[in-house]
Amino acid sequence: MTALSVRELTKTYTLRSGLKFSTLQAVKGVDFDLTPGRTVALVGQSGSGKSTIAKLIAQLERPTSGTITLDGAPIGRRGAALARYRDEVQMVFQDPFASLNPYHSIGHHIERPLLLHGKATRSTVREKVLELLSRVNLTPAEDYVDRKPHELSGGQRQRVAIARALAPGPSILIADEPVSMLDVSVRLGVLNLLARLQREENLAMLYITHDLATARHFSDEILVMYRGDVVEQGPADDVILRPQAEFTRQLLVAAPEPGTNPRFLAEAKRRGVPMPDHLAPSEDTP
Repeated sequence: MTALSVRELTKTYTLRSGLKFSTLQAVKGVDFDLTPGRTVALVGQSGSGKSTIAKLIAQLERPTSGTITLDGAPIGRRGAALARYRDEVQMVFQDPFASLNPYHSIGHHIERPLLLHGKATRSTVREKVLELLSRVNLTPAEDYVDRKPHELSGGQRQRVAIARALAPGPSILIADEPVSMLDVSVRLGVLNLLARLQREENLAMLYITHDLATARHFSDEILVMYRGDVVEQGPADDVILRPQAEFTRQLLVAAPEPGTNPRFLAEAKRRGVPMPDHLAPSEDTP
């Protein structure tokens, strides 16, 4: 069953320079579905429209045209309908340094959505906070709940942000480049955490990244974006191993994995995937 459906999604901005006005079409007629238990990755360079789509789905901005439906119903603009949508759709932002208020405790950041979305009462909220911190592997939770964000590492802060997103009990999670601001050594742990939570909660996930390697291993379907357009879309292995669009091939050439991972080269050779000369495996590639 499809949880969220995007059809002909378009976003156009009006730009002003002095007395002159122009338009920028950041997203151009994008279609995709988010399904429980599966991940769709949006991949592209900076400025391709990936984060704009995330903001449109999260209702941080309104589309110029097109539709976003949840379980077949349009998004409510106000009141109870919009509140229900925000219960179901939550977002993990790219920068855990900026997304957490430095003046409030870790417990406050998670208490607030629990209370606002009616998932806890004043008498039960601390217990719920500790439970969420434990679920994102911040244990013992009592050691973290009263700390401030600056007392945590970047990876720990992002785990707090994930716990906060889970607090309303969403069915859809938008992860906007959730590991790009983190040290390489902790990225895999955060991605594995997201994958585990998705399995446990049967979440539909939109994973936004510029990294084709993590998109392949973390997602079921990949959409490659270029200047607001989806230039390629399909199952993750097909997009990576049999790219059809020239821009996808360029991203693969620029990515570190294809040129340095012998297993990638061997699999590409076995499947007959055309590769640039400087990446083509030699005859003695195992």
